[in-house]
Amino acid sequence: MELSHSLLFSIGLVACYLAVLILIAEKLKSVFSTDGEITRKVVHIGTGNVILFAWWLNIPAWVGISAAILAATIAILSYFFPILPSLNSVGRRSWGTFFYAVSIGVLVGYFWPISHPEYAAMGILIMALGDGFAALVGQNFGQHPYKIFGSGKSLEGSLTMLVISFLVSLIILSFINGINPPIILVSLLTAIGATILETFSKLGIDNLTVPVGSAAIAYFLTQIFISS
Repeated sequence: MELSHSLLFSIGLVACYLAVLILIAEKLKSVFSTDGEITRKVVHIGTGNVILFAWWLNIPAWVGISAAILAATIAILSYFFPILPSLNSVGRRSWGTFFYAVSIGVLVGYFWPISHPEYAAMGILIMALGDGFAALVGQNFGQHPYKIFGSGKSLEGSLTMLVISFLVSLIILSFINGINPPIILVSLLTAIGATILETFSKLGIDNLTVPVGSAAIAYFLTQIFISS
């Protein structure tokens, strides 16, 4: 399959972005001895922007799916071998990076063919920004902890997840449909759903349940409140 120059440029741009992101995380870890969870969140939050590149640059679905498969494979290898210390040196066992890659592949594979990449972008960004900043806020400023199925959370972190998820949903849906009461309602319900999914998920599976669940909720609700 011959790739066009524009597609090669788009793929190269995304690859450079990811390379710089990982390099920054690795340097933070090795040079400044930054806490492993912080460097992992740098990659976690920054990687979410890839879905915007894919959307805005019209990168084909097969490229996104192939990249997701490659990333999932690297994540599995990195789980057993010290390939990327900035992703795994967090003092706990988690398949989060693997599920993150899988969620990108699933969302691109479903929403690209039906010409609704905005829902894939929404799901991934809710995961990247919402969950990423919720973890940082909870760990550094959480004063009201609670546990769900043995997984430690905080009210501050959950509120951060809710607010960021709402803003991400509202911005993306408004960009496509304009801002109006149904869009605000869908954004709020999507944010609530995302927060519940993040709260009850453990062992990194929220990197799959939150993006896929959020995108599904938003898509289903827009069909009811907006498309009808």
